[in-house]
Order: sequence, then structure tokens, then C-alpha cells
Amino acid sequence: VVNVTGNQDICYYNFLCAHPLGVLSAFNNILSNLGHVLLGILFLLIVFRRDILHQRALEAKDIFAMEYGIPKHFGLFYAMGIALMMEGVLSACYHVCPNYSNFQFAADTSFMYIIAGLCMLKLYQKRHPDINASAYSAYASFAAVIMLTVLGVVLGENDVWFWVIFSAIHVLASLALSTQIYYMGRFKIDVSDTDLGIFRRAAMVVYTDCIRQCSWPLYKDRMLLLIAGNLINWSIALFGLIYRPRDFASYVLVIFIGNLLLYLAFYIIMKLREGPSVPFFCIIATVVMWAAALYFFFQNLSSWEGSPAESREKNRECVLLDFFDDHDLWHFLSAIALFFSFLVLLTLDDDRDMVRRDQIPVF
Repeated sequence: VVNVTGNQDICYYNFLCAHPLGVLSAFNNILSNLGHVLLGILFLLIVFRRDILHQRALEAKDIFAMEYGIPKHFGLFYAMGIALMMEGVLSACYHVCPNYSNFQFAADTSFMYIIAGLCMLKLYQKRHPDINASAYSAYASFAAVIMLTVLGVVLGENDVWFWVIFSAIHVLASLALSTQIYYMGRFKIDVSDTDLGIFRRAAMVVYTDCIRQCSWPLYKDRMLLLIAGNLINWSIALFGLIYRPRDFASYVLVIFIGNLLLYLAFYIIMKLREGPSVPFFCIIATVVMWAAALYFFFQNLSSWEGSPAESREKNRECVLLDFFDDHDLWHFLSAIALFFSFLVLLTLDDDRDMVRRDQIPVF
């Protein structure tokens, strides 16, 4: 449309560092997403190698592969590698013409949700391989989140009732997941009982675990995580209900990233309490790369939140090879940061490979 009409106000480029190629007005912003694809392929190769070695050990009836260490499941790792590749592909699609509509409905934002969700599922699966969510329920949940996000983009800016409903869903989902995590999947309510059994069961649980044992929870560490997590989620829900931010897609992303970071911090702290080590090199590299990536992300070279003229005032010259701008460096560095983040999850429990499974604590 830009090339046909000549209207430069449709797409919010960094015009001071926009290098065209054919019909693409800012090819550099597209090319810089190649790192996501290449590092996604590299991560898949690393996972594939580990998978093959583990399968060979099982075929050889290696006692360490069969009875020692965290049970090896590579399916989610493959999904994470593919999601990293697709994040690059769809981010490139968004940068063909960056604007408000493309950002809110861009599929790369959806893949950010999926990546964060897959990482949380993988963390949970590590110590709970027997009660992990099925692929169908997990991806159905992702689909529901994306559908709610689309509704939020369409309705959320001015519709108070949407924010009330969404905040209620957010709080109830937090409580439901908290129950699932606290009882490690053993909390069941028979919804087919028509004789008010569901209410008696819920009341008994509240009395037993929240009144009689309130001063000393059965699972103290898990309870601390869940209290902190619920306080954070309720605060985010209250913020959304009061301020109703225009950028609903980013608001949902904050929910995902916040919960992922909280769970990862809890997991690492619990591992350090066990005594074994954690992959400090990968963790430090991840923190450094994310810090550098976020520095360039917040340079804010253009913005569809204002007028096209206001966006152009933020434009800057190229900073690398007279071809790439600050946002391109965000693409490069965030791809590396995601790759190291995945390596952290992949190697997080390698130190447990010589420990019998019945001696590995569950948290």
C-alpha cells in the first residue's frame, strides 16, 4: 500500500536508517530477525543430539538413563526451538509495515506468549513429569489466551466491562493454577455430584488447609511462591482494571513474563537449597544479553502510539555497519538472549544425572 499510494504515514519506520530492497521499505529490520531462525535451528540440533544420546542409553539399558536424574522429555524443547524460529519469521512479517494494527494482531506477539508458556510448562515438567498438562489442554489454553488478547485489542480500550471480566478471569485462573501447583495435581472436585458435594469439598479444604493449619502450611516453600505469585498477579489485574492500558497485547505479555521470571527464580532458589550447582555461565550470559537487548529496545526509534510526525522525530541514524539501527541490535541480542535462556532450561538439572530419582526432591 505504501509503494502504491506513496503515503509514508501508513508505516512507522525509522526513516533515517531504512534500507529498501524491492517492495520492502526497511529490509534491514527484516534481515535482523534471521538470528532467531538460525539460533532456533541450532537449539533444535542441540536438543536432537541429547535426545539421540538418551535413546541410545535407554536401548543399552544404561542404569543411569533408566533410574537416575530428572526424567528426560524433549518434546517441549523441540517446541521451544520451533517457536524461536517462528518468532523471527513473524517479527520479520510485522516489520514489513510496523503500525498499531500490525503490532496488536501480529503473530510474533502471540509466539511470545507461547514461548513464555512453554518455558513455564517445561519448568513444571522437570519435577512433575507424571502430572504435566497434556499437549491438547496446553495448546487449548494458549488459543484461549490469544482469543482473549484479540478481544482485548478490539474492546479493551474503552469497554470497562471487558476489563472487569478479564481481571476476574485473571484472578480466578491464578487461584486455580495455585491450587494445582500446591497440591501437585492431586486436588480433585467431583463436578458430577449434584448433592452440593462440590461445595462441601471446597469448604472442607478451606477449613483443613486455611484455618486449622493456617499458621504452618504443609508445603511452606510452595506456599510462599504462590502467595508472592498471587499478590503480583492481583496487582497486575488491579492495574489493568484501573488504568486500562491501550497496548493490551503488551499488558498480557507482562503477565506471562512476570510469572515465568517468578517461577524460574523459585526453581533456582530451591535448587540452591538442595546443595547442587546451577549453570551459572548460562544464567550470567542470559542476564547480560537480556540487559543489553533491553537497552536497545528502549531506544524507541519510532512509535505508533503518537502521530507519524511525532514518530519521525524519534528516528535516528544507523549504528552498525551503516545498515542496522538500534532496533536491529535488539533483534540480534534478544535472539541470543532467548537462545541462552533455553540453554538454561536445558542444562538446569544436569547436576542431578548421578542422583537416584527417588532421592530427587519435588517442588
